[in-house]
Amino acid sequence: MMGRHRSPFKGSSVEFVEHREYYPGDEIRHIDWRAYGKTGRYYIKEFEDETSLRCHLLVDASGSMAYAGKSVSKFRYASALAASLAWLLLSQRDSVGLITYDSQIKDQLRPSSNRDIFRQLTDVLEATAPGEDTGLAAVIESALPTIRRRGLIMLISDCFDSLEALETTLQRCRHARHEVVVFQIAADEETEFPFDRPTQFRNLEEAGHRLLVDPARLRKEYLRQYNAFSKGLAELCGTLAIDHTVVRTSQPLQDVLGNWLAERMALLANRR
Repeated sequence: MMGRHRSPFKGSSVEFVEHREYYPGDEIRHIDWRAYGKTGRYYIKEFEDETSLRCHLLVDASGSMAYAGKSVSKFRYASALAASLAWLLLSQRDSVGLITYDSQIKDQLRPSSNRDIFRQLTDVLEATAPGEDTGLAAVIESALPTIRRRGLIMLISDCFDSLEALETTLQRCRHARHEVVVFQIAADEETEFPFDRPTQFRNLEEAGHRLLVDPARLRKEYLRQYNAFSKGLAELCGTLAIDHTVVRTSQPLQDVLGNWLAERMALLANRR
């Protein structure tokens, strides 16, 4: 199933792209003799070089991803999503790698199309427990030098970080001509804030930090700030032509994948 992905490089394959003028040093076998017969000038035929995809899965394992609420934790949902995407990529013989992180990179697997990488990837995700503060922008910055070839970066995270820092980092990814996909993982309790009784909240990224509050007094301001952050992230991704999808942990994984894949196929079809 090789050749499903279009490369930015031109070469020899089955799909014609364009003509360009012949220059000394070009291979004679690429000259279009029919064009020469019509124009009396030498032109080279260029074709689309088709190649396999290299994907890097960046899975957030910071403390905030440990939140579970009434459903599975955000980290376990993110792990299942990452494993599913890896299986799909490997099924079409693409290369897939993994980076888990909190305030810094915890584990890193180089992209490979060998089926053994799936077992390694799932073993790492299974053994990983959410840990320290989020360092999303800083982690991407530190990971970029290790991603030498252009490819697909899939960020699976709740994306809690400064939007200004994220903008700078994501701009660098796009300038390096990587395609970026962001799955923003959210629990229902984060998006709806359904608490109505005095509740003790615990900071999952700072041990011992607890706060007893009246949620009814906080709900309006909390939702305002959370919605402003989510809207800002969506607008940032839109500006940088980054595929951004909000995923709630209460959603069946097969529905999330099915809808996203359908939208992506439609997008790729329009690009052609």
